[in-house]
Amino acid sequence: MRIASDWKDFEVIDCSGGDKLERWGQVRLIRPDPQVIWHTPKGREWEKANAHYIRSSSGGGKWQVKNMPVPEWEIGYKGLRFHIRPTGFKHTGLFPEQAVNWDFMAEKIASAGRPTKVLNLFAYTGGATLACSKAGAEVVHVDASKGMVSWARDNAKLSGLEDRPIRWIVDDCEKFIQREIRRGNRYDGIVMDPPSYGRGPGGEVWKLEDQVYHLVELCGQLLSDNPLFFLLNSYTTGLSASVMEYILGVCLTPGHGGKVSSSEIGLPVKLSGYNLPCGSTAIWQKD
Repeated sequence: MRIASDWKDFEVIDCSGGDKLERWGQVRLIRPDPQVIWHTPKGREWEKANAHYIRSSSGGGKWQVKNMPVPEWEIGYKGLRFHIRPTGFKHTGLFPEQAVNWDFMAEKIASAGRPTKVLNLFAYTGGATLACSKAGAEVVHVDASKGMVSWARDNAKLSGLEDRPIRWIVDDCEKFIQREIRRGNRYDGIVMDPPSYGRGPGGEVWKLEDQVYHLVELCGQLLSDNPLFFLLNSYTTGLSASVMEYILGVCLTPGHGGKVSSSEIGLPVKLSGYNLPCGSTAIWQKD
């Protein structure tokens, strides 16, 4: 497991009974996590939480606020800054475990010693976009949600990157990929962080397991003649790291060589000393 252990403004304090207790800056939140199937004792630290997201038996849920000091605040990671605010679907606008991937991509870009162009698909609030931009890449940021792209632009401004070469695109990712293929555009790095489940514009069900191979095949056509990396994330329990590694291998190595790897990614838990798994990443990169 690759661990995002360099955070100062965030930590998982404890986890038990389907919940995790987190510190986001000075705010403590309790959020559900279905992987937390153990029932270790919940000590006094849990009583200090500012808010708790309670799942509803009929789906969804809501925040139970005890004494939230502010509705929105900032945290930082290695010079990047992010707006944090609890949303109606338990998220806060950031996946801290992804910092381990931000560091990987930033190092690849910085060590390339040449101009690089990165495509960030299903780009959410822009963690990977900002990390790649700060490392010196030109970035195209694509997400279907106008609100998330706006949030990402705010994060870029907060991080002092608003004048960097970043294109902000509100679009369906597959449709954008197909247009980029027709236009002949190419990228030195691609990062794909698709949702596990969703609905298309016509109400059709979208499941990552059914779509991921096709998406990687398409994206393979967008890699440049001398690409650096292709990074694929999944939070879907039915899509293992090894399956994603296999897909990257069969789609990308015939035309580009390189090597593939995969692993869980996770976060350290302060009180137990163990690591909490938070999804999987498969990576193709040049040798």
